[in-house]
Amino acid sequence: MEQEKIAAYLQHFGLSRQEALVYQNLLLYGKRTGYEIAKETGISRSNVYGALSVLAEKGAAYVLEESAKKYIPVKLEEFCGNWIRKLKEEEQWMRENLPDIKEAEEGYITIEGDANIRDKLHNLIRNAAERVYISGTGAHIHEFAEDLELLVEKKRKVVIITDEDAAFPGTSVYLTGDKGNQIGVIVDSKYALSGEYGGGNTNTCLYSGQKNFVELFKNALANEIRLIRIGQESLERQKREKREGEQGDE
Repeated sequence: MEQEKIAAYLQHFGLSRQEALVYQNLLLYGKRTGYEIAKETGISRSNVYGALSVLAEKGAAYVLEESAKKYIPVKLEEFCGNWIRKLKEEEQWMRENLPDIKEAEEGYITIEGDANIRDKLHNLIRNAAERVYISGTGAHIHEFAEDLELLVEKKRKVVIITDEDAAFPGTSVYLTGDKGNQIGVIVDSKYALSGEYGGGNTNTCLYSGQKNFVELFKNALANEIRLIRIGQESLERQKREKREGEQGDE
């Protein structure tokens, strides 16, 4: 299972599945011949040699000219780092050379699947200029803890509404009832996302920068916070009255 997951991740870095499996073998065992890799992986020798040649071209392996040609892996962090740096350079070139890039006029957008919702949430939170209100389960909040802590370091306002203790220094936290799979985020009073998250690829969230949608969701969160405060005040009053009653009995 782990081997398949690693192979899937390596494919995100420009390798085919077969190349990823050969690269994994090199990472595990170091210097190898194509014959040795074929024997260990069950991949045909011709396909292994083809994959090794491509790995060398893509910067994932080095060739050693010995009595028999052998290959050694480029370190994983070096290979991945080179790929990420190249992508960033290419992104920068496109930004500089694409003419008249226009901001998309966003309406009401449905985002489907946990992976896509997660990506949108990360980007929304990280790009907050002033404040973030986030509502969700404790598990949801902890999933985005690094992003939220970074906002606190940048002196951004972070308000959390959750169903279990998920407090971070510098944030305001309101505890409420079970959130289930519900999640919601408002960023800078300009963008809002609301829906279900955490149950698989069938989940959907609605995202928009439309003023009416943002204000509607903002008011809903404000009302939820107001009810939480009323409940807390009522509980504190009951505790205070109980203490006073006990003192009076003495």
